[in-house]
Amino acid sequence: MPVKLGPAGVPLSCKGRTIVEGMDDIISLGLETMEVQTVRMVAPQHFEQYWQAGVLANKAGFEMNIHGPYYSELLGDRLQRNRSLAKIEAALQAAKTINARHITLHAGHYGETGRGQAANEQVASVFKGIVQRIGEIWNDDEDLYPVFPWLKEGTPSKIGVETSGRQELWGSLEEVLEVVNHVEGTIPVLNLAHIHARGHGRLRTSEDYGELFDQVRETIGTKEFYCHFSGVEHRMGNAMHYTQIKKSDLNFEPLAEFIIEEGAWLDMTLISDSPLLEHDAMYMVQNIERARHRQLERKAREDRRKALAAQANISPEEMAAREAEIAAARAKDALAKSQPQPEPKKEEKPKEEEQKKAPAKKAAAKKDAKEETNDDLFEVEEDDDDLF
Repeated sequence: MPVKLGPAGVPLSCKGRTIVEGMDDIISLGLETMEVQTVRMVAPQHFEQYWQAGVLANKAGFEMNIHGPYYSELLGDRLQRNRSLAKIEAALQAAKTINARHITLHAGHYGETGRGQAANEQVASVFKGIVQRIGEIWNDDEDLYPVFPWLKEGTPSKIGVETSGRQELWGSLEEVLEVVNHVEGTIPVLNLAHIHARGHGRLRTSEDYGELFDQVRETIGTKEFYCHFSGVEHRMGNAMHYTQIKKSDLNFEPLAEFIIEEGAWLDMTLISDSPLLEHDAMYMVQNIERARHRQLERKAREDRRKALAAQANISPEEMAAREAEIAAARAKDALAKSQPQPEPKKEEKPKEEEQKKAPAKKAAAKKDAKEETNDDLFEVEEDDDDLF
C-alpha cells in the first residue's frame, strides 16, 4: 500500500523559500513528495533552483510534481487558448527540469462551447497535443542536455487532468474520466475537496471513498492515483476556498480508514492543498497510522476470540456474544457506581436521653416550688412572731 504524502509548495515552517530548502524540510519531516506551484507564471530565473531540485530528487528518490497555470482557457477562443498553451509550455519545461512525475493542469471555463460532448472532445484534442509535446521535450538528444540524466533513465511526466470545484468550470469527475479514458499519457487528478464541494458534500464515509475509487478504476482501469486533499468551504455545489482539515465537513478519517482497510491495491500520491500545508500533511500521516493501529488491534482481538472459542469448543460468534454480554454487564455496573448516592440522614437523639433530661427538669421545677413553699412558711412564722 504505497501512499506518498507531501505539501503543495514550500513548507510554511521552512526558513528559506527555495524549492531545495523546502525539499530538505519535507524529507526531515518524513514526507516523501511535494508539488511545485507554477500557478501564475514560470520565471526564467527560477530554472536554476528547478535544476538543483531535480538533481536532488533524482539522487534521493524523492517524488517531484508540478502544478501548471490555474487560469487556463482551453475552451476559449483561439487567442485565449494560445495564451494558455504558452503558459503550459513553460510548465512542461519546468517539469522536465525538476524531474516531475506528474503535471497537474486545468481546462478552465466552459465558455461558449457549454457542457457536453463537444466540450469533452475539444479538451481531449488539446490534451493529446500536450502529451505529444511533453514526449518531445523528454526525448530531446541527451548530448544537448547532459545535465538531465533522468531524461534517459525515466519516462515522461504524466499529464494530470484535475477535477474542478465549481459548476461553471469544465472538470466534473465524469468529464475528466471520459477525457483520460481517450487520451493515452494522461491521468485523473482527483481533487477530493473539489469533488466533495461539487457533489454537495458527497464524501462523508469510507464507503463514499470506496465508491469513488472503484468508479475511477472501473472506468479507466488504473491503480495509480494522484490526489489533492484539503478542507473546503462550499456552497450550492461550488467550492468557495480551501480551509484547514479540522475546520471542514470534509473529514480525513474516513479516507484513512478506506486506505488501510480496503486500499491495499492503491498506488497513491496525496498532496496537501490545505492552508496549513505540511502541518495538515502530517495530520494525514497521523490519521493513517491510527487507522493502521486500529486494524491491528481489531485483528488481535479476533485472533484471541478464535483461540478462546476453540478452547471452549464453541464458535467465534458465540464467544463474541458472550463478550458482548460481559461488556454490557460491566457497563451497567459502572453506570450504577457513577450515579450519586443519597446523603445519610442525621441521627435522631434517642428518646431515653430526652426522658432522662425531662425528669431532671421536673426535679428542678419541684425544688424551686419547694423553696418557694418554705419561704412562704418562714414568712408566716415571722408574721406570727410579730402578732404575739
